[in-house]
This record gives sequence, C-alpha cells and structure tokens, in this order.
Amino acid sequence: MTEQTSTPSTPRRIVVAGGGPAAHRFADAMHARGLEGWQVTVLTEEAHLPYDRVALSKALTDSTVDLTLGTASMWDHESLTLQTGERVVKIDTAGKSVETAAGNTYEYDELVVATGSDAARLPLPGAERVHVYRTLEDVWAINKSIAELTEKLGRKVNAVTIGGGLLGLESAAGTEQLGAIPVVINGAPWLMNTQLDEGAGQALGRLIEAKGFEVHGGVFPSEIQADDDGQVTGVLMADGRIIPADIVIVAIGVKPRDELFRAAEGEESLFDLGPRGGVVINDFCATQVPGIWAIGEVANFEGMCLGLVAPANTMAEIVADRLHGGEATFPGFDTATKLKLSGVDVASFGDAFAKTEHALEIVYADPARGVYQKIVTTDDAKTLLGGIFVGDAAPYTSLRPLLGRELPAEPGAYLTAAGGGEAPETELPDDATLCSCNNVTAGTIRDAINGCGACDGNAPVQELGELKGCTRAGTQCGSCVPMLKKLLETELTKSGVEVSKALCEHIQLSRQELFDAIRVLELTSFEEIMAKYGTGAGCDICKPTIANILASQNSNYVLDAGRGTLQDTNDRALANMQKDGTYSVVPRIAGGEITPKKLGVIAAVAEKYNLYTKITGGQRIDMFGARLEQLPEIWKELVDAGFESGQAYGKSLRTVKSCVGSTWCRFGVQDSVAMAIQLELRYRGLRSPHKLKMGVSGCARECAEARGKDVGVIATADGWNLYVGGNGGATPAHAQLLAKDLDDETLIKYIDRYFMYYIRTADRLQRTARWQEELDGGIKHVEDVVVKDTLGIAEDLEAAMAKHVDTYIDEWADTLKDPERLRRFRSFVNAPDQKDDSITFVPDERGQMRPATAEEKALAARQPVLVGASIPMRPSAPDLLDENEV
Repeated sequence: MTEQTSTPSTPRRIVVAGGGPAAHRFADAMHARGLEGWQVTVLTEEAHLPYDRVALSKALTDSTVDLTLGTASMWDHESLTLQTGERVVKIDTAGKSVETAAGNTYEYDELVVATGSDAARLPLPGAERVHVYRTLEDVWAINKSIAELTEKLGRKVNAVTIGGGLLGLESAAGTEQLGAIPVVINGAPWLMNTQLDEGAGQALGRLIEAKGFEVHGGVFPSEIQADDDGQVTGVLMADGRIIPADIVIVAIGVKPRDELFRAAEGEESLFDLGPRGGVVINDFCATQVPGIWAIGEVANFEGMCLGLVAPANTMAEIVADRLHGGEATFPGFDTATKLKLSGVDVASFGDAFAKTEHALEIVYADPARGVYQKIVTTDDAKTLLGGIFVGDAAPYTSLRPLLGRELPAEPGAYLTAAGGGEAPETELPDDATLCSCNNVTAGTIRDAINGCGACDGNAPVQELGELKGCTRAGTQCGSCVPMLKKLLETELTKSGVEVSKALCEHIQLSRQELFDAIRVLELTSFEEIMAKYGTGAGCDICKPTIANILASQNSNYVLDAGRGTLQDTNDRALANMQKDGTYSVVPRIAGGEITPKKLGVIAAVAEKYNLYTKITGGQRIDMFGARLEQLPEIWKELVDAGFESGQAYGKSLRTVKSCVGSTWCRFGVQDSVAMAIQLELRYRGLRSPHKLKMGVSGCARECAEARGKDVGVIATADGWNLYVGGNGGATPAHAQLLAKDLDDETLIKYIDRYFMYYIRTADRLQRTARWQEELDGGIKHVEDVVVKDTLGIAEDLEAAMAKHVDTYIDEWADTLKDPERLRRFRSFVNAPDQKDDSITFVPDERGQMRPATAEEKALAARQPVLVGASIPMRPSAPDLLDENEV
C-alpha cells in the first residue's frame, strides 16, 4: 500500500460508505486518535444518525426510543462530516472517488466500506406482503401495522415470525409486548440452531412455549396467503398445514451488501468475493485494492461474514489504528452470544458444539425445568473451550472471559443449575477480555480504576458510570456489566478504598441501613433522623428518601408534621405535575373493574372542569389539565362518588392489571378480576423505593401481561403461579417464576413477604428487577427468603404488611376533611383567590384540549380573543408550600 503523508493544510480524505454501527465506531476511533491532518466524510443512506441495531427490539415496542450511538456533538468536529441520505452506488478505483445515488461525487485518499447487510428474504409466493426486521423503519412499520390491525380486527393479532434465530426470537418477543400472539416458524428442528445444540435448543423451545409462544419447528413455509384485499391471512407450510397469520415478519438472517465490489456484467471484478458474499479482507481489514478497506458485515474474513457487533467494532479500531501508523491485526470472529428473551436466559460462546478434537462436554440438563448447561473443555477437563446455557445463564458472565484458559475450578462447579450453588469466584488475568463488544481487557479496567493511564489525567476511577465512559466496557450489549461492577468493587477494596454505599453527602448510611435504623429506633421525624445519622439540612436525595421510608413504616398522613417539605413535587400536590404546570387526576379503578355509574361520574367531572381524558396502560382513567386550586374541588366530587386516590404520583403501588378471567372468558381457569381487586385493595398506598405494578392473568394466554410487572400472577388449573421482578420502561425485564400452583392464602402470604423484603433492602429508586439482579444469588436468594424463610424473618415481614393494611388511609379523603391541609392547594400563598392565567389550552385534532404551544400562547397574548378554550393555570413552580412551611 502506498505510504501517504498529510498535513493540516493538505488533509488526507477518508470517505466512509455506510452509516451503521461499524461506520460510527470507525469515525469515533479516528476522533479518539486525533483528526489533525484528516478529513473524514461518512455517507449514510438513512435519514438518522448512526444508531444501535443491537437494540432494535426497543424501537419495535417503543417508537419514541432514541438509539443514537455516542453523542451527536461528535459530528460537530470540523474534520468529521456526516452526510445523511447519501447512498454510495459506485466506486471509481482509478479516479479514487465514489458516486452516490443522488449523483454526487466524493473523492478519497482512503475508502472504508461499511455498508453492512440486508435482511435475507424468502422467494415465496406472497413474499411481497411480509415485513423484515433490519432497520428503524422496518420495526416502526411492524409496530404501526400491529396497532392498526388490532384496532381493525378487534382482537389480538396473530404475528408470525419466520426464523428461530436471534433476530427471529427478538422479533417474536417484541410482537408479544405489542399485544400480539407470537408465533415462530423455524425450518431447523430446534431454535437458535446456529448457536445451540439440540439439547439446548429443545430446552429453549420448551421455555418459549411455556410463555405463550407458538413454535413450529422442522418445517419450512411455502406460501404467504392473503385475502382479496391483500390482507395476510396465513402461512401455508410445506407439509400442507396453514398457520393463521395477520402479519408475517421474516427474520432468517442477513446477507452482505457487497454490490459495490461486484463488477458490471461482462467485466472482471478487482475484488475477491466470498462464496456466500462479502468482500475478502486480510488480517488488517484491507481489500485487494490499495486504499480500500472493509469493516463489519460486508467484510469476509476466512470465509465468514458475521452480523455481530464485537468483530465490527474490532475491525473499525484496526483500520483507524493502521491509518495512524499502527500494526493491529484482526484476531478472528468472536461468536459469543447472549440473549435475554421473555425472562429466558440464553448464552453461547466459544466451541459450543465441541468440534475441537478430543473435546469434553460436561452437561447438566433438566427437561422439566427447561434448564440446560454445558461446558466444553479440553480432554484433560482443564482448559475452557466454550459453553451453552439455557434457562440459567448465570455462569456465562464469569466463564466468558476465561475462554481458552485453564479453569480455576472443576468444570462441574460451574453447572450452577445442578444445585452446586453459585459459580466459583474468578480472578481474571489482565489480558482476559472482559467486554467482548469493545475488546476491553480486565487489565485495562484495572488500570482505569487504579489511575494507571487508561483515562485522561491518570486519575483513579471509582464510579461505575465513569468507568464505563472511560473504557467503553459495558456500553453496548451490557452483558459484562455485572462482572465490571464486581471488578470495580474488588479493586477498590484491594486499594484500601471503602466502597461507599452512602445515600448522599449528608447521610453515610445506605438506604437499607437507614431504613433498619429508623424501624428499630422508631424514629418519626426528619429532624430526629438527621440529628442521629445526618449532617446539614439535607438535599433532594435524602429528603424524599426519608419521607418515603417514614411513609412505608406507618400510614400517617404523608404531608403532616413538616413532611410536606421533604416530598417531591408530585407527592406534595398529591397529583402528577404536567409539562405546562397543571396536574393530572387519577382515581383508583381496582383491577380495571368499574361500574357504568362511576364511569358517568368521571365523565361528568372531566366535562365540568374541561379535562383531557386518557385510558392508561394500567386500566384506569387519567384526567389532565387541572389547576392546583381545582384539585380539592375535583377530588371532593370523586370521593363523594366512592373513588379514592390512585396514587399515580407516589413511589407506591400504581395498578393491578387484570384480564376478564373465568367469570366471562371461555379460556379462563381462575377469577383474575377478583384476585386483582383483592391485591390492589391490599397493597394500595404501600410506599416503596420505586413505583410498583402488578398483573393478574386468568390463564396461560397472559392477556394481563403479568410477567412484565413487579409482581405477576398467572392462573393455572391448580392455583396461581407467582412471578416477581418484571418491569417495562427503558430497561424492560420479564418477571421470574418464584412459586407454582399456589392457593389464595399462600399467594398473598408470599407477596406480602416479597414486597416487604424489597422495601427494606432495595436502594433508592431501584426497581424490583434491578434489585433482584444485584442480590447475591438473584431469584434463588429471593426464593430462600420468601418461600423457604431461610433468614427467619417471614413472620416479621407479614406482620409489617398487616400493619400497613390495617392502618391504610386514603390521602385525598383525609385532605378534604381538614381545612388546614386544603390551604396548600392554592396557586398563590398570599392571594388565595387569585388564579394564574398564564397558560392557555387549545383544541387538539381529536376533539379534546391540550396545552398551547409557545407560538399559540404568543398569538393569544397579542390578540384580544383567546385561542380555543382558554383556562387560567399556575406556572410550573416547584415549591408548593402552605403558610406553615414558608
């Protein structure tokens, strides 16, 4: 390759064809190494900034999620340009330029091709009616189609995914979260056959089917059927069966987008292509043509093109290193895979199929539980070659960095599902790769923690977030974060640095320690607590935390005795503040059950006060647009009609979602509505470290989506199955099975224990899912405490819950009884009758009102006639204080 020089006045031009994760990583690597003397232009055909394709499943279920990689400010560098909507269609190797579909030409000194891959498609009749799973537009289209079909058909949509690999299962899981019935068609005899052997694949299939997925394996589709209007109706299989379908998604893999390297008809290509596509590269990612490099899925190395993030990142770093005079080489593909799907852990790495000569396979299989664990070693059972885990992938985190190394313990010790306890403690050598996505070694992590040059300024790193930002470890797929955190704490302890669990700068105790101290000493006021355990006047961390702890230990009115000043804005107003400074009103509708008469009350209140109404995902009605001073008036009408606070504003139980259950549904096996109402009335008002949500489904069809809740209850013919630790949100998690076939009394007893144990031991603002993940032993520890009572605290936990149930009061009913409490609900303390008319409502396009935009408010201020239905409201001031608290 011809050596070229560059100077700031004559920079070398690098053109990157493609704008996916590999292209982003290359640009980031060049930026990190310094762009002086370079001009990097990235051409992407998509309209978006480069985004994380690994997380596409998040965009499938939430079309508003932002998957942008890195920080957008990176593209502000004068030597780094991103051109969206520019698809490269031709390389002129002689003229050293590329041409785009828009007719633009970009000259280069170095060309990096990162065009990635396309979703593979099936050559079937009716294939034009299917969706694929590859880009943001693809998953947005699936999301929209399922929503439209659900409304049109008036029932759950049959969503068929063709493909039982990683992408296929992600797609199917996403359709389930969107409320569809997930169906998977897999041509291979078992799921994930590329990563899993038959035993593991069958275990995965059993687990998936037990969670409501319909799986058809070992047979291929032959036609996508549709009605006269073109609406998909089913998939005709090769064996003659017809599988009902309303939407079909094909996720059978990818094919390299190597068209830039293919010669025109009648010409000879200058590039070598692999037999199954992709341009052939050498061990430093160069093609046969000098000055042209290939990275990511379009690059074929030793006969393989793989759609995995780790090798793409490595290739990008290698090219950046080479362009800066380095000698980095590509070590080959890391095929490790980890997937958490619908609460099912799956992991595969290394020589998972034991193809190495004389390899040993140490296997534990429990078909009844759907658990399969396999470790592959050399014939002396010492050196780790690979492994597969299904149903319980806990050992993967500690084993993955030891690939190719001698195990510190007997292989069988890592088969945790066999009942041997946790995997042995592992001290990773410095050169062991801890984060495979970003090729970060344990030594690099240690250097960062100990201040040995891994980060700018050589300052020691003592926080997990800072460590991730400094080293990039744990910033992509996230599977290495538990090991990263463990290594951080270990190294800090070795250095004599105490790992701080302080609540904040004013209180050195952890939340759990503070909770226990307040409980044992029966402290009842913020002043008492700060005098004994704190310093200063407190802050916005410790104040609401203490208020929450006090509220969870007794049911006194949360705003009395000076506690109002400790609370967050929403708790002080007993309502959720909205973007325009108004509030929402959410009455409790236990289990989603409501009489027509009560529906009429809500309708009358909403019309009287001109409130926007919305049915929430938790099966209740939210009314938006109430002024602070209107809240007591609105709640008086609701309380008089038999409603109580839904506590949508508090860190407490929100809702217990339920399906119709056996009372009406022909599939129901238990009365889910009655159980949901019983649970909601039992745990209403229960203050906790974070909000709590529950769900009760009357059969295994799981219409209440109970496994996406902190506590989920699913009916069986023999009782109830109890799931714990689920949540939606930005980091969704499926709840894990805690106990099976419980009667009503035992079910409630276990939930009492679970909630109280969580409330006593979780960190501030920690959801149950994250709390369980960080407990030593995870769900097994929860089972030991809640079901087996190994700590001997079950009776105490039950008594604490009984005290809550016996002393529960409705906060709004209590507020309305006391004139002093009502005084805080005024827009202006010194002018109780004055209303703030600085906010204006306008009609929306669906027949309700909404807050006016800045432009609409400006227009209203200039004109004598107000826009739409103008209602005066208070601004979004944070301090809602009564006169006693000023």
